[in-house]
Amino acid sequence: MAPYTIDRGSNWRREAVEQWLFGLDLVSPALRTDIVTAWVSAWASSPYDTLEAMPFTPDAPDYPLMSHVNDVTRTGIDLAKRAAADWGDRIDLEVLVPILILHDVDKPLLYVRKDGGAMYSQLAGELPHGVIGAMLLKDLGFAHGIVSTVATHATNAPFHGSSFEAYVLHYADLFSADHAFMTCGKTPFYRRHRS
Repeated sequence: MAPYTIDRGSNWRREAVEQWLFGLDLVSPALRTDIVTAWVSAWASSPYDTLEAMPFTPDAPDYPLMSHVNDVTRTGIDLAKRAAADWGDRIDLEVLVPILILHDVDKPLLYVRKDGGAMYSQLAGELPHGVIGAMLLKDLGFAHGIVSTVATHATNAPFHGSSFEAYVLHYADLFSADHAFMTCGKTPFYRRHRS
């Protein structure tokens, strides 16, 4: 059985997702519809009644996924604009924006609330973060570059994409994650030491 169901209905969910997501106005109407459908499908397949209940991570369960996604999208767009201005990098918003908005689309399926916190779901023990989101995006017909970047963006992925968009996502995601950790009194990535 698939870990999610594609949900093209749920008009109240579609409206909530459209009101939440930053950057939808930067992509074509067809792509906007697909992005919203991806988030509605993840939400409808998750245990969460509201978008606000979805945690960014069990390590910072009080930081909402909603905030992280918009933080990453805003930061990524700013970084891409800076790269274009300073280095002449070309920005394709039809590729970059969906990657930024959808990079964590599988998190509603990977975490569950318990005792006021959050923990990993059974599904999180079966497939790594990014892969489930990539499966969903592939089923919805997203371009390979978007699917592969979402699949390999996690810091613990065995390899990472080499595209401009993957590079921008990496720094925007870690910048936002560190903000979330510091907000919740946790050690940010840049202060963690590996042995």
